[in-house]
Amino acid sequence: MKELIDYILQFGNLNKQQITLITGKATEKELRKDDYFVEAGKLFDQVVFVLDGILRICYYNNQGDEITKYFVDESHLFANPYKNEPMTEYIQAVTDCKLIVFSQQDWDELSNTIVSWNDIANKIFQKALVEKLDRRSSLVSEDATTRYLTFLEKFPTLVNRVPLSYIASYLGITQQSLSRIRKKVR
Repeated sequence: MKELIDYILQFGNLNKQQITLITGKATEKELRKDDYFVEAGKLFDQVVFVLDGILRICYYNNQGDEITKYFVDESHLFANPYKNEPMTEYIQAVTDCKLIVFSQQDWDELSNTIVSWNDIANKIFQKALVEKLDRRSSLVSEDATTRYLTFLEKFPTLVNRVPLSYIASYLGITQQSLSRIRKKVR
């Protein structure tokens, strides 16, 4: 829980009473490797902080291919931006994960109780959006080798913890292409 509070305190100040309220609303959850946290078509109305492990957000395209859209690793907070709408993607544990989870109701209660909570939450989600856009922007215009090198730069801790098939899918290339690129880069 300390990791969560340290993370939140980067974005604003809280007193001991507010911290106690936050930790009282949070629940810890463990997820085993390959388990789904949320499946497409289901409601996802929680706010999640990753204490340990890696999650991936993925979907199936029209051809039935599984596409990795994004990775979420330690010390990141995420939520469904489309409240009260079913998910169109899956959230799956790439590794064993330890999460801190808030129900949307509890998150809203923190918002209604802690005066500065909305400012803190907005800063957290703005930072996450900027990171997401920064990580994804190079995937649009770069060649495969540059995309992989950018992946290594943006996700330095993931390359040895995530299956190559997920990385290839995220980069929009085949696993064989990724293997060739990795041999050249080494």
